Amino acid sequence: MPSSNRMSAQELRVSISLSGIFGLRMLGMFVILPVFAIYAEQLPGGDNLTLVGVALGAYGLTQAILQIPFGAWSDRYGRKPVIYAGLLIFAAGSFVAAAAPNIYVVILGRVLQGAGAISAAVMAMVADLTREEHRTKAMAMIGSTIGATFALSLVVSPWLNKVIGVPGIFALTGVLAFAAMAVVYSVVPDTKAEPRAGARRGLAGFQDVLRDTQLARLYYGVFALHAVLMALFIAVPFTLRDAGLALDQHWKVYLPVMLGSFVLMLPAVLNAGRPAQARMAFIVSVALLLLTQLAMPWLGGGVWPIALYLLMFFTAFNILEASLPSLVSRMAPAGVKGTAIGIFSSLQFFGTFLGAVAGGYLYGRWGAAGVVILDATLLVIWLGIAFGMKVPAALSTRAYALPELDRGLTDGLLAELRAVPGVHEALVIAGEHMLHLKVDSTGFDEQNVLKLIARET
Repeated sequence: MPSSNRMSAQELRVSISLSGIFGLRMLGMFVILPVFAIYAEQLPGGDNLTLVGVALGAYGLTQAILQIPFGAWSDRYGRKPVIYAGLLIFAAGSFVAAAAPNIYVVILGRVLQGAGAISAAVMAMVADLTREEHRTKAMAMIGSTIGATFALSLVVSPWLNKVIGVPGIFALTGVLAFAAMAVVYSVVPDTKAEPRAGARRGLAGFQDVLRDTQLARLYYGVFALHAVLMALFIAVPFTLRDAGLALDQHWKVYLPVMLGSFVLMLPAVLNAGRPAQARMAFIVSVALLLLTQLAMPWLGGGVWPIALYLLMFFTAFNILEASLPSLVSRMAPAGVKGTAIGIFSSLQFFGTFLGAVAGGYLYGRWGAAGVVILDATLLVIWLGIAFGMKVPAALSTRAYALPELDRGLTDGLLAELRAVPGVHEALVIAGEHMLHLKVDSTGFDEQNVLKLIARET
């Protein structure tokens, strides 16, 4: 099963469609940010800014709590059923928030929106349906979708608020959730990831994920990355306003910055095939984020210095956002990718929640300096642990037909295959009679594999 330098038509279709589904989840969080506080003033209880903050952050908090269970359920029951259930819950929360008569019901709606925590299942499905050598590209599409969704939200939110109001925006996200379910059903192929012979299950698999020090570095990284993002955007709107740019004109900075950062991040993502190159791009991006934070107190000179600052920030942010999910999917133990990505997504959203809350508190007390101290502290820690990161070699996938074997013969064959040079993972998917190997092509002894398979036929 030779590898290809190009994504297959199915891989491309899967990557685009699932990136869109993932973008919908982020749209539910981002699209109300520019307009919600003003809208909340009209609601009973909306004059309490603490409750307004809870309404904004509740989405991320429930996402953080439920990513691990949803990821584990996707390992157990399959990706699609979990994605359908999550989108349905998200739609219900959207309609509750749309009809809310007071701030408390909005909070309930936001809690429900976040309870549809499908991000881990979506990323695990991308890992299931793309080959190892193309997974970074697929994950880059997801990372780019997050940035694009953020930029789109900043641009269209004031216009949507004028046309349909905040309740209409909530209702629109609910309708889009149903459309996303239709896309998953009609466009995304089914996966048959369970049950897998040789996979670690339940508590044992969960412990494997938690004990992996390389995964722990990535978990902290995604937590810090999104905490920094949310804390930063407590300060940036005020900085732009102080530079003389009206709130309804801020999109004129955000849109070109996001487009420019996507262009600048592409060489780092597309040329990160070798582990040494990928590691260097990763560490340099973390260092660039740290430098941007240290530069923030000197951004009072006008709109252009702020725009340049944001361009550097989002170039580094987009590289890391594309790299982190791919690295997690490659490092996660076999059979528990959903669990591993669930922990990853949980910490991502917890970083979103904590960054917004801590950033708001610190900005209120000490202004931009408080945000700089928070972000710089998180990034110094990340830069330190990033130097110990080991990027795995690029692997390819191979598939071979098998006869029907009993459990004992299957386990014996898998044990022998894992000892073959170049084999990193070996799984047999029950019901398909197919052997799936993840291999390093440079040291892979395929003839030995064929001999072992032939002995069982």
